[in-house]
This record gives sequence, structure tokens and C-alpha cells, in this order.
Amino acid sequence: MQIMSERHPFLSEAWIGAVRALRQEYADRIPESPPPARVNVIVTGSPHQDGDLLGHIDTTGGQVLVETGHLDSPELTITLDYDTAYTLFVNRDPQAGMQAFFSGKILVEGDVSKLLALQGQAAMQPATAEVAELYERLDALTQR
Repeated sequence: MQIMSERHPFLSEAWIGAVRALRQEYADRIPESPPPARVNVIVTGSPHQDGDLLGHIDTTGGQVLVETGHLDSPELTITLDYDTAYTLFVNRDPQAGMQAFFSGKILVEGDVSKLLALQGQAAMQPATAEVAELYERLDALTQR
């Protein structure tokens, strides 16, 4: 299956908008029951904006909600650079993520058990045809 899509630079406003649309399109097709967590994310060194990109991941509603801006009272805050974020979110390379964590490229403040629970859930979740299709479409719209 060939997927045609306009490509956008990773973490640019256009990319974030396209990812929001994908999330809504697949919301009913990908069952999720992640462990509850409220995580703020800071991405440094993005070539597509001035300053740090502030985002969050909230799984307390039963789905993985990734959005811009910070949550009040997060359980965890993760700081990482743009290249590491690309490796984790686009390449989906958990081994590179662990290497980045142990080398200090990922800084974690707060309840680290929340991060481990989310990582464990992602590793154990079976790759369905819908998830594979979603990742293929995400890859098609992402440029470095």
C-alpha cells in the first residue's frame, strides 16, 4: 500500500497538526489501555522554533494523548534534545532510548516508575495491522 501525504519537518507546527489529525482518525481503531501517567516533555534544540518545545503525554483518560504545552502537576518531566526525540518518536528505537537515558541525553525528574510502566506497556503491546498502518502514515508525513 502506497501512502501519499505531504511531509512536514518533525515537531514543526504543521507536523504536530498532521499528527493530531492522524490520532483522531485512528482513535476508535486502536484500543489502548496504558498505565495512567501525566508526563511533561521538554525538547531542546528544535530547528523549527525558537526556544524549547513544551509538550505533554497524558494517559489518565485511557488513551495516549500527546499534546503541546505543559500539564499542571505532572508526575514526571522528561527533557531531551531534538535528535533523541526523533529517534524515540519517529524511529521508535527503544534500545537507542535506553542508551540516551544512560548517557544523560534524557533527563528525568519525578516518578520514574511511571516512565518504566509506559515503556513496558509499549514493549508488550502487540503490533496490529492498524498500528502498523498508523506508523507507516506517520513515517510518510515526517521529514527530518
